[in-house]
Amino acid sequence: MARQQVTQARRIVVKVGSSSLTTASGGLDADRVDALVDVLATVRSGGEKEIVLVSSGAIAAGLAPLGLARRPKDLARQQAAASVGQGLLVARYTASFARYGVRVGQVLLTGDDTSRRAHYRNAYRTLDQLLAMGAVPVVNENDTVATDEIRFGDNDRLAALVAHLVRADLLVLLSDVDGLYDGDPARPGSSRVDEVRGPADIAHVETGGAGRAGVGTGGMATKVEAARIAAAAGVPVVLTSAVHAADALAGRSTGTFFHRTGRRSADRLLWLAHASTPRGALILDDGAVEAVVHGRKSLLPAGIAAVEGEFSAGDPVELRDARGGAIARGLVNFDAKEIPQLLGRSTRDLARELGPEYEREVVHRDDLVVLHP
Repeated sequence: MARQQVTQARRIVVKVGSSSLTTASGGLDADRVDALVDVLATVRSGGEKEIVLVSSGAIAAGLAPLGLARRPKDLARQQAAASVGQGLLVARYTASFARYGVRVGQVLLTGDDTSRRAHYRNAYRTLDQLLAMGAVPVVNENDTVATDEIRFGDNDRLAALVAHLVRADLLVLLSDVDGLYDGDPARPGSSRVDEVRGPADIAHVETGGAGRAGVGTGGMATKVEAARIAAAAGVPVVLTSAVHAADALAGRSTGTFFHRTGRRSADRLLWLAHASTPRGALILDDGAVEAVVHGRKSLLPAGIAAVEGEFSAGDPVELRDARGGAIARGLVNFDAKEIPQLLGRSTRDLARELGPEYEREVVHRDDLVVLHP
């Protein structure tokens, strides 16, 4: 039976993992890449559907050419492998899509690129223009330059955020497992979960670690979290294996289907919540916590009890209650070194003493997302 939300989807984000594109020892498997491209090119051939491809595989593709037997653990060698592998990955996609007369465009992102307002708008414009011109954007994390501070951590989460960014109608997560199971898929008696309508449907499910091939970073836990992010942002999700990509995109009953659980919110708030790394923290008094969490108010200097870390105006910071619990995240309007002189004071007093530029919020409500309402 066809899934109506899938068949009606016009703009689709498809994410494919490293294990579905490469061999366990590293290096791209041309036949696997071609098989995926065959499916995607067929889906968009009628002109009614657009595809954004979020593809892992850059680091894995660079292993064999650099003589590495396995994925390195240190960041420097990961970046080196990504530098070699990303070119090979895009070249392979370019050649494969060219069989159908389709161009591809490479888009590399870091968390820092997409948690800041101007940057995420630029990312949207680039992706939207590529689609308008008939190209297939191939998105990946910019592993070559990304540091631990600005990494997404896995391309499953990146795919969920891209699906929201481009206003997609559907997210398809492809891996080496044909769906979410209520136990280890290799263990007798485990059953596939066909549909997820909310967290209660998978409360009993235990997710494991990295994929079987050992060349990627994602496991089932990251895929379920990505599906949760996308579904909460109003994007339905199909989770299945790459070999079932055609069935998944045709709306046939394959894999696990995650129904929408929420509605679309402001783009940058989703990125702020899930793609930003706080550069510091502001400790709030009880009144400010109430105003921010329940009143949906801006954070004023009078409600701040302490400041932690080193950050500049425009950086993401964590807002914490007196017990240290993270209650929100926002983009701060002052440098860390400026804030101590503002603590507990009204904006009117600050403007009178320090000048009119200090009569403003430390974090404006439009630049703030509550983490635990």
